[in-house]
Amino acid sequence: MAIMEKYQEKAREVFGEVCIDKSLVQKMGFERNIPSYVAEWLIERHTPKGELDHEAKTKIIGFINDHLPSKRQREFLRNKLLNGESIIILDDFSVSIDLGSGRRNLKIPSLDIDNAYIEKHIVDNYPLLLCGGIWGAGKLIYHLKEEDLGKFGEKKVVGKERGEIWLTDFRPMQIGKIDIDYYCESRSHFTLDEWRSLLLNSVGYNSNAFSPSQQHLLLARLLPVVQNRINLIELSPKGTGKSWIYINLSNYIRMVSGGKVTPAVLFYNNATNVPGLLVKHDVVVLDECQSISFENPGEVIGILKGFLEAGYFTRGKQKVTSEAGIVMLANIPVESSGRPQSENLFQNLPEFLRETAFIDRLHGILPGWDLPKFNSDMIAKGIGFKADFFAEVLHVLRDRTGYLEYIKNNCTIDSDSIRDKIAIWRLAAGLLKLLFPDLNVTQEELHEFCLKPAQSLRQRIRNQLALLDPEYKDLVITINY
Repeated sequence: MAIMEKYQEKAREVFGEVCIDKSLVQKMGFERNIPSYVAEWLIERHTPKGELDHEAKTKIIGFINDHLPSKRQREFLRNKLLNGESIIILDDFSVSIDLGSGRRNLKIPSLDIDNAYIEKHIVDNYPLLLCGGIWGAGKLIYHLKEEDLGKFGEKKVVGKERGEIWLTDFRPMQIGKIDIDYYCESRSHFTLDEWRSLLLNSVGYNSNAFSPSQQHLLLARLLPVVQNRINLIELSPKGTGKSWIYINLSNYIRMVSGGKVTPAVLFYNNATNVPGLLVKHDVVVLDECQSISFENPGEVIGILKGFLEAGYFTRGKQKVTSEAGIVMLANIPVESSGRPQSENLFQNLPEFLRETAFIDRLHGILPGWDLPKFNSDMIAKGIGFKADFFAEVLHVLRDRTGYLEYIKNNCTIDSDSIRDKIAIWRLAAGLLKLLFPDLNVTQEELHEFCLKPAQSLRQRIRNQLALLDPEYKDLVITINY
């Protein structure tokens, strides 16, 4: 029996309903651009026996047409609400709190509405609405606002009639609670190769399309997602699928694509007292960094450097702490062989990304040039964890203790830089969580699959620092265990 078939059978047997056939997403052929965890939710809802036949496809298409509105349908749906009809839509709903007015403001992206109302019990039941948003099915109604003005209890409309949109019912697409102990303990049912294949399939990659070293690079993309305060930069030519995993994996990740980034969006909006992306999400991904720019660049870079170092920032009167990680993705020119054209990997990047004080605060450089161009054969096939389940696993593992301590107690790092040590500790702890969540690992496995890759990621940072600034020693970091 092939390993692919064997690990998939084990996954079905051990994890049961939190697994799904990843190939169904491709077979469905969604025309709309929706995250994988939304696509999987739609498929599971309409294929109770796991069979995607013509009838199931028709139901899914009908459900999307009825409940997943495009921007062109915005006014049509608003008109239905105005006519007194209730509607159910799928969207990335989020809630912000206005203490001045005592309101919970609901944001409905597909309708371009950011000040709708929401029932208190829904927010209490689904607090992720307050943490950057959550995909789900929401029931919306519309009614005129009335205020009690009369001394005898009569209700009258004040001034011009004003309408309110209310979210009265909500079903999230993301899984609720998970048994993280069972997940970790169940690692013992799989060999390392099987477990690695299961993880890769779960995040959308066909492990058979990649070499073992490439598989480890793909899993390294998950390090900022599974371990607090890891900051990575991935450099590669176009087409290696750098952003694909972050778009499809989890609602705990937020992507910022190129263009100009403001301090209010990234850190804290002083005008509205609304925290920025680094407070609301586990990971903020800055895509297309070769063309990114910042509004008030001096302020943003200064705050960002402080945050990368210490995990908090101050903006205005607000001092904010966050465990979020930052991932930077950038295209660089490569030779026909696929290797970078320049020894200076940051040569074609914006000025702030050529500053050694900033580079030193990054924990590792992921060599995306060692990965092949992404194509359809590399997309997951067969059984893997459902995207919403695995996203929740990674989120919960961020705060699970024991891994960082295990790394520190089982190695010594020969470097004169505390930043080198912190980087390797965190990177290795993240790999330990991914590959050996039950902490059942031999010393040789710890070195080969956790410490050695972590050292390699950080060593590229050291090499660039020595190349760019004579104040940094040309040091080869060694790890003893």
